[in-house]
Amino acid sequence: MEIARHHRPHEGLPAWSAQEFEAQLRDKGRSYHIHHPFNVRMNSGGCTPDEIRCWVANRFYYQICIPRKDAAILANMPDREHRRLWVERILDHDGHGDHQGSAAGGIEAWTRLGEAVGISREELWSLQHVVPAVRFACDAYVHFAATAPWQEAVCSSLTEMFAPQIHKDRLATWPTHYPWIESNGLAYFRSRIPLASRDVEHGLRVTLAHFQTREQQHHALDILQFKLDILWTMLDAIEKACQ
Repeated sequence: MEIARHHRPHEGLPAWSAQEFEAQLRDKGRSYHIHHPFNVRMNSGGCTPDEIRCWVANRFYYQICIPRKDAAILANMPDREHRRLWVERILDHDGHGDHQGSAAGGIEAWTRLGEAVGISREELWSLQHVVPAVRFACDAYVHFAATAPWQEAVCSSLTEMFAPQIHKDRLATWPTHYPWIESNGLAYFRSRIPLASRDVEHGLRVTLAHFQTREQQHHALDILQFKLDILWTMLDAIEKACQ
């Protein structure tokens, strides 16, 4: 999958400085799914238990696709130093220990979230509740990561810039709005806040170094928008599935 390069009046203009380019990338946060009506309603306490379970079950498919996506990027990285950093992302989600503690990884933590909202491990892992549009969006992202130049795939991961706030919002609001959810099920959100910040530092370094001309920088913005659209589309599908 290739992100289209649109003709724009920026052609021939000088490249942004690294600071301005980063500011343009961060400005894309206006399209982050933190602003999606379903997420706003969820964090405002407006979701029923069935809707929360629907979200958890569908979002789980994204969780299990993340290490596949990162493995695809890793396979395309020719530089050992980058691979040493990127492999940590796979371990963050797949884990590097048993089912106890943080070493169990993000997928296990999400499984515990499922159990906390009333979905058994077996039911969650069966993927029986994943709707086709969510599966399609996640698979499209994995395909992009496998086929795009690795620097472009890294750029797509920069939605992590906006992730800490969405996790903080859930930690701040869910205990009040959804007291029926066991508190230990929220561990995934706590764990991702520092990990996302670490990942952003590496992803930004690669992106700022690779996209050098104004045309390339705008292409990077298109790539980031593609990833934002995937996350937004997933919530569109989940919201419809909850109706």
